[in-house]
Amino acid sequence: MKALQKLSKWLSDYTSIVVIAIAVVTFIVPGMMGWVNHQLFTDPVSNKFTSQSIIIGIIMFSMGLTLTTQDFKILAQRPFDICVGALAQYLIMPFLAFALTKVLHLPAGIALGLILVGCCPGGVSSNIMSYLCGGDVAFSVGMTTVSTILSPIMTPLMVSLLASGTNISIKALPMLVSIVETVILPVALGFLLNYLLGKKKMFSELQKIMPGVAVLGLACVVGGVVSSQGAKFFQSGAVIFVAVFLHNGLGYLLGYGAGKLVGMNIAKKRTIAIEVGMQNAGLATNLATTTAQFSATPESAIICAVSCTWHSISGTLLAGMFAAYDKHKQKNA
Repeated sequence: MKALQKLSKWLSDYTSIVVIAIAVVTFIVPGMMGWVNHQLFTDPVSNKFTSQSIIIGIIMFSMGLTLTTQDFKILAQRPFDICVGALAQYLIMPFLAFALTKVLHLPAGIALGLILVGCCPGGVSSNIMSYLCGGDVAFSVGMTTVSTILSPIMTPLMVSLLASGTNISIKALPMLVSIVETVILPVALGFLLNYLLGKKKMFSELQKIMPGVAVLGLACVVGGVVSSQGAKFFQSGAVIFVAVFLHNGLGYLLGYGAGKLVGMNIAKKRTIAIEVGMQNAGLATNLATTTAQFSATPESAIICAVSCTWHSISGTLLAGMFAAYDKHKQKNA
């Protein structure tokens, strides 16, 4: 048990190195992580349930093990935070994407893809990052859930507004079922176990292993994206990487600024920064590859795929920086 706990701590301390190493190796040998994208079954609302879905569920379960009733009491007492988070999500990233398309003079297809990424809700990866950097996990899950519930209305509306009347169709039910399957249920199960067994010594020892499990899971998720999309990354030149880097990085800064503006504590400011900066680029990639209107601009799917990978890597780096700062602060206290 002690050896596993040491391994878990090492993985948590070097999350960014582990994730980037897996991404690089998978880019060179795509087949290595191909199993992550293996489809297991199709659920009743036609969502494809893959090995990645199971991995994400395990990660979310590990987060649920850290939650207590106090976390949800605090969250329920401050619905204002969730409202601020939702507003930041659907104002900062869409308009930032639009501004970057103009400043960088992006070609139409790339511009459309960046706007689509900006208009998507927060992704599950943001919950993982909040967990790893000492953020507010309950707040993070709440933000992801609310932005996802709003997305069938807000994503098409914002894309239409900012991308010259482009229309896309998002089915509400499959998205909601997907977040229930991979986020809500695993978190709820972890929370229930923590509530029932949290005071038992053996259980608390097992909890110390879970951060390492989350890191390995995240590395697998990133590896799966690189395995399926990596070959397309360099098809449209450096401008894609510049646009994605600026969109994501400025999203973190502006998200943190929004939290500071309304007086959030450190944990919540970190959480809102990560939630705003990290979009559900996997959803954007899916929309760009399955929606008829995007078929004429394949570059839009490429920038979505690059965003999907980079958001996970940059989020890991940011979470690592926050965690390292906390560690340094504790040493000097």
